[in-house]
Amino acid sequence: MPLAWLLARTDFPGRRLLRALVTLPLVLPPVVGGVALLLVLGRNGIVGRWLDSATGLTLPFTTAGVVVAEAFVAMPFLVISVEGALRAADPRYEEAAATLGASRLTAFRRVTLPLVAPGIGAGAVLAWARALGEFGATITFAGNFPGRTQTMPLAVYLAMESDPEAAIALSLILLTVSVAVLAGLRERWMSAP
Repeated sequence: MPLAWLLARTDFPGRRLLRALVTLPLVLPPVVGGVALLLVLGRNGIVGRWLDSATGLTLPFTTAGVVVAEAFVAMPFLVISVEGALRAADPRYEEAAATLGASRLTAFRRVTLPLVAPGIGAGAVLAWARALGEFGATITFAGNFPGRTQTMPLAVYLAMESDPEAAIALSLILLTVSVAVLAGLRERWMSAP
């Protein structure tokens, strides 16, 4: 949200470059995204070296690494959706709330947030769907350790080699969860006033 706000509501040098960097995971092959994460956040990476020495935190090949990899590939969907909603929301509503005595926080909470809520919801669903099927960046950055970093797509891939029936069962579970969540959200959105 703060990144979308920055891109939509502020003008600063380098904004176009930042927007290009935000959308980069959309055009990068996922494995290349995983390699980039290793180069930046790995133990010997640009930021990873500092994280390891200052805090003892290492991200690659951990459960947190799975979250980072999936967030990396899914984040553009949320940022782009929220940025579009913020650009479409007329700032005069916020100005009117301020003239009526609302603080910036109150105006954001009671005016801006309801206006951009559909964009937040759409972006969250798109990001969730993208993260749910993530394979390349996850296997490259977090590995495929059962019980620790293995996601459903990775389990399906592994099962295809040794147990195709299990791969089909896992795929059907993934499909069922996806359809149930999306159908439930669609029903909720369509019945909203």
